[in-house]
This record gives sequence, structure tokens and C-alpha cells, in this order.
Amino acid sequence: MKYCPVSKKCGGCAYIDVPYEEQLKMKREEMRKIFHTKAVEPVLGMKDPYHYRHKIYASFARDKKTNRIYAGMYEENSHRKVPSEMCLIQHTLANKILTTICKLAESMRIETYDEDSGRGTLRHAYIRISKATNDVLLDVVIGSKGLPSSKNFVNALVKKFPQIKTIILNFNHARTSMVLGKDERVLYGPGYITDRIGGLEFRISSKSFYQVNPEQTEVLYRTALSLAKIKDTDVVLDACCGIGTISLLAAQSAKHVIGVEINPQAIRDAKNNAKHNKLLNTEFYAADAAEFIQRMNIQPDVVILDPPRSGMTLPFMHKLAQLSPDRVVYISCNPYTQVTDIEPLKKAGYQIKKIVPVDLFGFTPHVETVALLSKLNTDKHIHVEIQLDELDITKAEKKATYETIKGYIKEKHNVKVSTLYIAQIKKKYGLDLRENYNISKKENQRIPTCPPEKEKMIVEALQHFGMLEIA
Repeated sequence: MKYCPVSKKCGGCAYIDVPYEEQLKMKREEMRKIFHTKAVEPVLGMKDPYHYRHKIYASFARDKKTNRIYAGMYEENSHRKVPSEMCLIQHTLANKILTTICKLAESMRIETYDEDSGRGTLRHAYIRISKATNDVLLDVVIGSKGLPSSKNFVNALVKKFPQIKTIILNFNHARTSMVLGKDERVLYGPGYITDRIGGLEFRISSKSFYQVNPEQTEVLYRTALSLAKIKDTDVVLDACCGIGTISLLAAQSAKHVIGVEINPQAIRDAKNNAKHNKLLNTEFYAADAAEFIQRMNIQPDVVILDPPRSGMTLPFMHKLAQLSPDRVVYISCNPYTQVTDIEPLKKAGYQIKKIVPVDLFGFTPHVETVALLSKLNTDKHIHVEIQLDELDITKAEKKATYETIKGYIKEKHNVKVSTLYIAQIKKKYGLDLRENYNISKKENQRIPTCPPEKEKMIVEALQHFGMLEIA
């Protein structure tokens, strides 16, 4: 066990004081509770859980006592920054680069960005490191129109760190928590780096999705493809394909692969990656997955899903159920949305065959889960349709429990809401509460009312789970 001096302030590593093997056991038990099944495989963990992050975000601030510039992360539930240049989960090279940027900013008198006033220049750094080559992509995010002495800044960094192959200047003037702005300019290098997974090379640009933990990414994708059992006669749909990592790995075995991703830059990278790896049995589309699946005229045999934390939309999942692919492999970093998303598939006759958790985020409560779903054998199973009122359970109750709603809000907003508040909002909109309360018999009991900001979050969650429609 290694000691982290800022663990009490930084909320990034909730399990920093928990032995790693114990973390894996805890995560498996949590997945069993969320999926309501013991059919969860042991978590596939790391050989070394330290310094695994090859994708790093950091913000810059000036210490009021020492007047020194430091790179850090936000303190839990605040906008105060905690120094992270010695972070135990960030790649050691990234830590060194961050320290150097701070020193250069001081020597060149580059002011840090102040969130309250909206003034200043140096705002964030975004670093990606290739596992295969150790090449570095550095995004310097500024809150002003330009970076003073940018040529000297770049030359000094590249001289000290020849691993840096690309430096990008990103402009973010918005008063927002988003790290990257829309506009950017390449200051040095080709604007991308490359990495290798499963014998294939992938181009990574600044705004392309790429997993934070490349070593475990190999394990994750190998696990997903093993469960998919792709044959040379299979047509594969890869929804939320990103830069085409899973698509191209699947293309090595499949007849044809279709990748869909809403980010146009990622699709450009995916097409370039397919061309570079000479995989011609692929096609990629920049589109919303739900809209794309509605108009596609190809029947996929295998569908692979790897969405962001918010999960897939209900229209997509319903349409997917109608397409009735033989196998669905759902990769998720948020089991709360995953377990809700697969409900339409289960109602359509799909069954969870296996759930394999893969630990990409050591020392945190988070884990990736790979779920394999396939159709029940209709020769051996009889589908019986039962009306919901026969079971004395509402459609809404079936969609999401109170704990599921709490989990969704906690994951998305990092805010805790009580069962009482959820019940109040459900009652307000005419939803059946389906919950037993030990109500006090005292007269004139003061019951707290759900605050407007939490009501908004609860309504959002109810809409997400298809329990509430507001015109």
C-alpha cells in the first residue's frame, strides 16, 4: 500500500486505503446487488494498480500562500483545487509534465485562469500517453485569446520531454466545467498520436474517446469479443464505436462491421484507422445511434454497445429488441444505466448469459462490466404475457426502483437524494409510489419538502427511465 497525502481532500480515490484484492471483491459484490444475480464472474483486475491512467485532466491554480502555480484536481464537492502532480494513479510521465508546465508558466509569467472572474490564461492540461510507444499528446487549454511566448513554451517542453509528439492549444472561454472548448490549434506535431491494441494501430486525436487504462482495455475488449463469438459469416453493429477500436478488432473475424458514433472527429479517426490497418470490411457513420438504427436496412447478427455513462436511449433499445440480433454484448462503465437499458431486451426474450466485470479504475468504486445477452431457445421456452395489473406492480416500478434512481442521480450529478424526495415527486406527477413508509402518528409533523434543484434531477431520472413524459 502506498500513501497519498491528499486522499482526504481529493475525492478521486475512495478506495485508496483498501487492499487491492479486497477492492475487487467489493466491486463483484456490488455488481451482484445491482444486477440482482450471483451470476457475476470474478473481477478481472490489474497486475499493478498504480499509475495506470494514460489519460489525465488537470487544472491550474496559484497557491495564495506561496504564490506558486500548481496542477491539481477539484476537491470533492467543491471548486477548490488539490495538487495532483504526485498522483498515485496517473502515469508518472504525466506527473512530470504537469510539474514542468507549472514551472514554465511561472518563469514566463503566464497567469492561471480564475473561474470566478473569468480572467487569466492557463486553465487546464489534457494529456494522453500511448502505451505502445510512450508518445504523448498534450492539450493546453487556455481561457484567453492566446498563449504568451507559445513558441518558447513549446520548445522548452519538447526539449525536456521528447516523448511529446503533439501539442494542441485549445480555447475554452466558457464559464463551464467542461475541460475542452470547441476551437483548437495545433502548435506542434501532426495533431494525433498512435497506440496499438490487439496487433492493430489506432490514431488518437484530442477529442476522440479512448479508454484511460490501456492495459486493462486490452483485457476488456478481449473479454467482449470472446463473449461475442464472432464468426466469418456475421454482420456486426458497433454502436458508440468511438475511433473504431472494437469495430476493427471485430472486423478481423466478422464478415462485415458497421460502426456508429455521434462524434464526427472520432468517425474520421475510425475511417483512417480502418484504412491504416487495411480492414476493408468496415463502414463508419457519424450519427446518433437511435436515429441510425431506425433507418438501417441491415440485419446484424451481433451488436456491441459501449456507451458513455448516461447509457443508451430507450428508443434505441426498443428498436434493437425488434431487430432481434443473435447476440448482444453490452460494455458499460455505469451498471445503473446498463441494468435499466437491458430491460427491453429481457422483455423481448433475451437472457443475461454472463456478466464479467473488468477493473479499469483501481482505487475507485467504478468498474467496467461486460454483459452477454442472447435469445432464449424458443423450442425450450414458452413466452407468457402477463398484464402488469395482474402482478400488482406498475410499469414505472418495473423500470426503476428507488435505489436505481438514487444511483443514477449520484452517478450523473454526484448528489444524494432521499427516498422521501423521490416519493414526493412521483406523487406530484401521479406515479404509484409502491413503497411502504413508517409514517409517524404525531400530529403536525414537519416533513421536509424536496428542493427545486433536486426535484429537477429526480424528474430528469424519471424521464430517463421512461417513467415520466412531460410535454
